[in-house]
Amino acid sequence: MTVAVKRSQPGSGQGLPEFQTEIMVFSKIRHKHLVSLIGYCDERFEMILVYEYMEKGTLRDHLYNTNKPSLSWKVRLQICIDSARGLHYLHKGAAGGIIHRDVKSTNILLDENHVAKVADFGLSRSGPADTQPHVTTGVKGTFGYLDPEYLRSQQLTEKSDIYSFGVVLLEVLCARAAIDPSLPTDQINLAEWGLLCKNKGILRDIIDPSIIDQIDQNSLRKFIETIEKCLKENGSDRPSMGDVLWDLKYALQLQTGPYEDSFSSVSASLQLPNVRRLPSLSILSEA
Repeated sequence: MTVAVKRSQPGSGQGLPEFQTEIMVFSKIRHKHLVSLIGYCDERFEMILVYEYMEKGTLRDHLYNTNKPSLSWKVRLQICIDSARGLHYLHKGAAGGIIHRDVKSTNILLDENHVAKVADFGLSRSGPADTQPHVTTGVKGTFGYLDPEYLRSQQLTEKSDIYSFGVVLLEVLCARAAIDPSLPTDQINLAEWGLLCKNKGILRDIIDPSIIDQIDQNSLRKFIETIEKCLKENGSDRPSMGDVLWDLKYALQLQTGPYEDSFSSVSASLQLPNVRRLPSLSILSEA
């Protein structure tokens, strides 16, 4: 079988905590939208992880600085839904809950059919105990995706993953890097720039030109609303991943129409501003 192999530099001694964490996390989880660990080697000076092979590479490989064909809006939405399913399971389905802590477009991998799976659990942490609202830990992650609240307080919750995923959603919409130092100062950070454009009413101007004409306006409105909620300054104001998943499914339903998707067609007949979502619906969305 074809596999993917991650090998540390022999004898370097680097990456041992991440190596051990990855194996620990994989011992607790299994989900169709999380990359599977096939095996590992921890022998003398060798640390090797063997994963299932994801033929299409990373999500980022298909968004910018690439010669690959542009992904359609429907495919992008489905990739976001797949990724949200994986993260929702990680937060709620694994024992005690697991916080990924490094959600980004290079850690979302695509198989030959563009089915998305979340990867790289080397920085993951178990969720807080029932008696604690957060885990206090040193800040780790990737600049541009880091939750500003976690950055300030060193208090990690699953809502930190929600913020990072909001940046990924913006990446998917705009097809540009989370951080681009070559741009003017106010545009370097995609999350800050995207929210600024949204507040100015010009977010449409920075959407990937290759998909702008494909997007149903109601679908776009719902997707942007989801991004905005994920990127709230305070973690307590952000939705759960279950709620994000529900919103993304609804955005796809608005795009495809009432009979083209397995998602319930009832909501498609409702006017978007009048839709009220009950908290329990997020439970139904896990797959």
